[in-house]
Amino acid sequence: MASERTFVAIKPDGVQRGLVANILGRFERKGFTLVGLKMLTPSRPLAEQHYGVHRQRPFFGGLVEFITSGPVVAMVWEGDGVIAGARALIGATKPLEAAPGTIRGDLAVDIGRNVIHGSDGPDTAQFEIGLWFQPEELNSWTPADHSWRAEA
Repeated sequence: MASERTFVAIKPDGVQRGLVANILGRFERKGFTLVGLKMLTPSRPLAEQHYGVHRQRPFFGGLVEFITSGPVVAMVWEGDGVIAGARALIGATKPLEAAPGTIRGDLAVDIGRNVIHGSDGPDTAQFEIGLWFQPEELNSWTPADHSWRAEA
């Protein structure tokens, strides 16, 4: 599987509850490489663009209000199969349906407060990375343990 990048954001509830280190550690332990990281309170225009696909849905306003309510930790992760891998780590959108051991299964309390966002496919990842990060904010580097990983 080819190396790819994905966008992940720890939402305001995850930041407020002090879950940032726990969540970052899960991605690091999985072997993914962190290539972009910043903390910000999203502007309304950024949030509306991010959730634009839901613009006509009744919950759109609530999504925008929530994501702009406090700091978010925005990240770009890189690795083989990182998009699918991140989705597996994150778990189902509805916390009650998320498997134990996933971030949402272990940490989320409600669908409206589900701690984390992750891109759902390559096109979405590319769009979201470009929306949240400038190219110069991303790093390309090789972790020291790269040579230890199995070659497929």
